[in-house]
Amino acid sequence: MGEKKGKAIIVGGSIAGVSCAHSLTLAGWDVLVIEKSSEPPARSPTGAGLGLDPQARQIIKSWLPRPHLLDEITLPLSIDQNQATDSEKKVTSILTRDEDFDFRASYWSDIHTLLFNALPQSMFLWGHKFLSFTMSQDESSVKVKTLVMETQETVEFQGDLLVAADGCLSSIRKTFLPDLKLRFSGYCAWRGVFDFSGSENSEIITGIKKVYPDLGKCLYFDLGEQTHCVFYELFNKKLNWIWYVNQPEPDLKGNSVTLKVTQEMISKMHQEAETIWIPELAKLMRETNDPFLNVIYDCDPLERIFWGNVVLVGDAAHPTTPHGVRSTNMSILDAEVLGKCLEKCGPNNLSLGLEEYQRIRLPVVSEQVLYARRLGRIKQGLDHEGIGGGGFSLEQRNMPFFSCAPLV
Repeated sequence: MGEKKGKAIIVGGSIAGVSCAHSLTLAGWDVLVIEKSSEPPARSPTGAGLGLDPQARQIIKSWLPRPHLLDEITLPLSIDQNQATDSEKKVTSILTRDEDFDFRASYWSDIHTLLFNALPQSMFLWGHKFLSFTMSQDESSVKVKTLVMETQETVEFQGDLLVAADGCLSSIRKTFLPDLKLRFSGYCAWRGVFDFSGSENSEIITGIKKVYPDLGKCLYFDLGEQTHCVFYELFNKKLNWIWYVNQPEPDLKGNSVTLKVTQEMISKMHQEAETIWIPELAKLMRETNDPFLNVIYDCDPLERIFWGNVVLVGDAAHPTTPHGVRSTNMSILDAEVLGKCLEKCGPNNLSLGLEEYQRIRLPVVSEQVLYARRLGRIKQGLDHEGIGGGGFSLEQRNMPFFSCAPLV
């Protein structure tokens, strides 16, 4: 007789959670995903763009019954370009240009939907809010308590492994590291997605394509005075922009890093955009519906990412600033390495598998978090050494483990 299947309970149904569902299922585990949202976040209005590196794309394709679908919902980002904006003259000049970038751009909810639809729907419990967990004395099982949002009843589930995919504000991580505080970066990010389907020939789009001629294949970074903006095209005629603004730490309410914005805040953002950015970009920001504001945090690298039979993945394991285009890629690699380690060691040797996962991933994500932090501070004018200081470059490809993060 073979080994009995292990049962994994994953808390969090975002991309890290669904990625772990794929990798653990392939490793022979029974999987249950618990998520407080009432339904899958298809076409979520607050979702945004992301960039997938070659390793992450290869892994996603290995999980999908129809791998070609990934290429169909992504656009190439073959160029990584940093350019300086002269706010007075309203012109840009190229600082660095890498034409061998090989990322692909996607809308967050498109990737989530692709991964979610390739799994059995019975694996997911939507509308279940995680409350607490208890480990058995010998750390061989874990009991998870949840609140059913619709009925307000409490339900418990038991498994052999608890996977914390509950984001940068992870309540599971807090159990083991109660004194850990996230580090405010010193800035927030205005984010918006401009839908130009049906208006490809409008004045705003012809204008923007004239000043950003490589849209559709380029990741643009515009650097202004103590600020920077990221700009690229997404599948289905969408333009994604992120503008980082230095400011004191806002007072966050609830368990989210997204701030509620008022019309007054949006109007002020529009006015500031006109003083800093070239007119075409400022106009696009003004015409974007429902821009939102993220508070940017990261965290000093953790010394460990598992305790007993509880393991952290994704932003729960390594909250990071977004400047290395890493967050989603790190989550996908976490999931792949975790699945392969557990498959190799088997459910009866869970601690060995988790130790190997930690040994492989912790050095990689620690370096990448610190590199992304420095890159963001340089682009925001917060690092006194600035561009080129200590040999530090603006190009993405200098990220540690850029194209070759170790797998199992």
